[in-house]
Amino acid sequence: MAAVGVGSFGRNHARVYHDLQKQGQPVELVAVVDANRTSAESVAAQFGCKAFTAVEELAGLVDAASVAVPTVHHLSAAKSLMQSGIDVLIEKPLASNLAEADELIRVAAEHKRVAQVGHLERFNPAVRATVPLLTKPMFFEVHRLSVFTPRSLDVDVVLDLMIHDIDVVLSFVQSPVTEIRAVGLPVVSPKVDIANVRMEFENGCVANFTASRISTERVRKLRFFQPREYVSVDYGRQDVLQFRVSNEEKFSLDQLLGMASDSANAPSSVPIPGVTVNKPPVQQEEPLRTEIKSFLDAVRQRSKPVVSLEDGRRALAVALDILARIQEHSRRAGIQSL
Repeated sequence: MAAVGVGSFGRNHARVYHDLQKQGQPVELVAVVDANRTSAESVAAQFGCKAFTAVEELAGLVDAASVAVPTVHHLSAAKSLMQSGIDVLIEKPLASNLAEADELIRVAAEHKRVAQVGHLERFNPAVRATVPLLTKPMFFEVHRLSVFTPRSLDVDVVLDLMIHDIDVVLSFVQSPVTEIRAVGLPVVSPKVDIANVRMEFENGCVANFTASRISTERVRKLRFFQPREYVSVDYGRQDVLQFRVSNEEKFSLDQLLGMASDSANAPSSVPIPGVTVNKPPVQQEEPLRTEIKSFLDAVRQRSKPVVSLEDGRRALAVALDILARIQEHSRRAGIQSL
C-alpha cells in the first residue's frame, strides 16, 4: 500500500494503513508520496516506510494506493497509478470537472482497476445503521457546519463539505435530481464559504442542505421523513434515532423536531404518546478505517467498491450544478461575480 499526498488528511490514510498492519491485517504500508520531500520523509519516518516525491516511483512496488492530493491533481495522479496496475482509493471530490471524472472511469475500465471514491460519510456507522431503516424518504434537512481552517481552500464549501451529504442523500433516495435552487457566498476566502440548497427529485422527494465552513460550532446532522416515520442521524456522535408514529396520531413538523431534540438526550426515558422511539445499535468505528477496510476487501476480491467512480461522478455532477445555480443567483442579486 501507499498513501499519495500526505497533507492533513492523506497522513491519516497512512496512519490507518500502518495501524492495520500492526494489528496483523494482511496489508503493508510500503511507501508515501508527496511533492514536498520534507513532508514525505517525515511521514515515512513516522510509519517506517519509504518516501517518494512522484507516483511513477510506485510502479511495481505496491498493489494499491490512496490518492489524497489536491483535487486538481486527482486525474494525473490516479491515472498514472492505474496505468501502472495499481488500484486506487481517490479522495472526494472525485475530480475538478466531469470530463476528468469520465477519464478516470475510462482508465479504470481499460486497465481493470478497482477504484473507489472517498465519500467518508457513507462509512459512518450511523449512516450504515440507517440504511436498513429506509422505506421511502421524502423530505431531508441536512446541516454541516465547520469552524474555519485553511485546509481545502482549493475548493468551495460545496465540494469541500456539502458533497458528503449530497452523496449520502443520493444513495438514500435513488432517484434523479430534477431541480436545484441554491444561494452561496464567499465570506473569508475567494470561494463560496456558506451555501444553502433546495433539491427536488423525480420521485417527489425534497432535500434542503446547509453547509458552512465559517461557523463557530461544528455540526453534522441529517434528518429525514418518510411515511409515518422520522429519522435523525448525528454523524459526529454516530447516533441514530427513529420515531414511528401510529396511524391514529398526527403531529406537526415542529412537534416532531421537538421530540427529536428532547429524546436525543434520553430517548429511553422520554415517553411520547403515539410515538415509538427506536435507537438502532451502532457499532462505533472510525469511518476512515471502515472505508479503507472496505477498499482493501474490494481489492482482494476484485469486486465493485461500495462507493464507485460512477457514484463519485454522480455526486460531483450535482455539486457542480449547485455551483452553477449559486452563480446564477449571485448575478440576479447583483452580487460580485464569484
